Amino acid sequence: MKLHNLKPAEGSVKREKRLGRGEASGKGGTSTKGNKGGQSRAGYKSKMAHEGGQMPIQRRIPKRGFKNINRVEYKVFNLGQLDQLVEKYGFTEISLENLYINGLISRTDNVKVLGNGELKTKLSFKINAISEKAKAAIEAAGGTVEIIK
Repeated sequence: MKLHNLKPAEGSVKREKRLGRGEASGKGGTSTKGNKGGQSRAGYKSKMAHEGGQMPIQRRIPKRGFKNINRVEYKVFNLGQLDQLVEKYGFTEISLENLYINGLISRTDNVKVLGNGELKTKLSFKINAISEKAKAAIEAAGGTVEIIK
């Protein structure tokens, strides 16, 4: 088999429909675009989600719920997870920089530590938020907590 022997599969290549090439072609005159209106003109573009004057779906369907614009999103770590991270990455301090360098958070993430699980190692924390239970467990293990805003 050589490049000059290659042919497309049977029926996969069709001639394009040549519009506006005279009445004898069957596609002349209005060139299958109907008579008048925007769609028959050159340069016609339909707006996204336009339904031809019918009430659009985004206006027919009722709005639901409430979106709080002041909500603060946190990347959450539990105490049980932190012990695994210390073993895997060798952390002595849990800080935003350490977590970012090791690919655990993105640059703009806020970090919150929750108290689920046990903390066996002594660690210092420099994070955005912490639960009361987690703070008590960290201080019981001999660690320190610093909240960064």
